[in-house]
Amino acid sequence: MAAPENLFKTALRDSDTPLYGSWLSLANGPAAEMMGTAGFDWLLIDGEHAANDIPTIRDQLIALEASPSHAIVRVPVGETWIIKQVLDIGAQSVLVPMVESGEQARELVRACTYPPAGNRGVGAAATRCSRFGSVPDYVGTADAQISLHVQVESRAGVEALDDILAVEGLDGVFIGPADLAADMGHKGDSRVPEVHDTILDVLRRTKAAGKTAGILCLDERVPEYVEAGARFVGVAIDVVTMLRAARETAQRWK
Repeated sequence: MAAPENLFKTALRDSDTPLYGSWLSLANGPAAEMMGTAGFDWLLIDGEHAANDIPTIRDQLIALEASPSHAIVRVPVGETWIIKQVLDIGAQSVLVPMVESGEQARELVRACTYPPAGNRGVGAAATRCSRFGSVPDYVGTADAQISLHVQVESRAGVEALDDILAVEGLDGVFIGPADLAADMGHKGDSRVPEVHDTILDVLRRTKAAGKTAGILCLDERVPEYVEAGARFVGVAIDVVTMLRAARETAQRWK
């Protein structure tokens, strides 16, 4: 028995159709399970800015098992130890923030890959990723089912984009608009022409390189980004969605 097929990776490889998803920032299994019924193509468990750790990420992966929305995990930092842990608890798709060089991207690919090509620790028999040893060929087949995307969200990352895109085994580049805007001197404002043009350029270059381009956008610019090549598209954040509905309801009745 082999590692389960990564349907998110397959969909990005076999179709040009954008996949729309939401960030999960509530760090809660039942909330993730509820979001899994909303109809998004994917849901991202945020380990960078949400109050998540390995147990809460694991709980949300379990909660989303029955959902048609594919679970993605954003790790807090691009370190081998945390990538090893999220893969061992069952994540197949990983997003890594703040990548600024081709060498950094290559090390992340190695962290997602078993030896001899990589340095992922071989301890699957005791972990959830292999169903605790009930998937006997997990180690031999897992590499092909891991999807790795890195975030380019700084001037250094943009300058190194060609080197990052040349890394074999990397599935794509996801833009962090807020961090990029801040690093370019426009805190919180990715609408500034200089930032907006840079975003479009990164999307186009990523697509041209044969990699998947991604972005998080909660406003009317989504179609423009899709036109530029974005296919891994975040259009919601659970906290924002909940608060908007709550505030609108409170305002209506008060």
